[in-house]
Amino acid sequence: MKHTLYIVGFGPGSYEHMTQKAIDVMKTVDEIVGYTTYVNLVKEYFPEQNYMTTPMRKEAERCLFAIEQVEEGKDVALISSGDSGVYGMAGIALQLVQERKSDIHVEVVPGVTASSASASVLGAPLMHDFATISLSDLMTPLDLIMKRVECCAMGDMILCFYNPRSKKRNDYIIKAVEKILLYQKESVPVGIVRHAGRQEEESFLTTLGELKDFENWEEEKKNKLDMFSMVIVGNSSTYVKDGKMITPRGYQI
Repeated sequence: MKHTLYIVGFGPGSYEHMTQKAIDVMKTVDEIVGYTTYVNLVKEYFPEQNYMTTPMRKEAERCLFAIEQVEEGKDVALISSGDSGVYGMAGIALQLVQERKSDIHVEVVPGVTASSASASVLGAPLMHDFATISLSDLMTPLDLIMKRVECCAMGDMILCFYNPRSKKRNDYIIKAVEKILLYQKESVPVGIVRHAGRQEEESFLTTLGELKDFENWEEEKKNKLDMFSMVIVGNSSTYVKDGKMITPRGYQI
């Protein structure tokens, strides 16, 4: 009988945001493999399991180890936060399985994405066409990222920014805002959610114009915009009412 590599998206991290399929898999596999931070998020819910961790930027090694464990006769969960097919481990794992010509069985288990989790905190900002863009240039050149931002802004799309700010990429979100403002007004609403779906969750609403002035924000507010944050920029019809960020779909009400 072939054993299975499950590529599992476990959502934001809290138990109630995990799908039943993800829970069932993580309860029953022989080993759970993941980035150290992700493993620490699920360990409290599955303390009896065996774990193998690797630090950041060891994605290929992590996937290869998981594949080898399955080839040796184990069922393994290779985990990612959010959805494993959205900036997660699904792509690289499948590529490695194909390159090795491995005959193991692979199943991708979807999870709640950071964009949808953050949107639920803000209200209903993703009710029309939207795009997700990572502002990390580790895998994609910055000029290509900004080209994608501008094209989406030109098309009046809602934008969800993953990895909006780090110590080395302190001003990328401002560069992105400058591209958007070529086509949108400064009054367009922006929602920022940090640690969506986790105990530390916090959020606030702002605008494109205020975000452009990010460098002048108070330090405490600045610190809420980092790699644990999601920035959702509305389109020309997005509005805020009663503390909720809403993009109308066009229904007659």
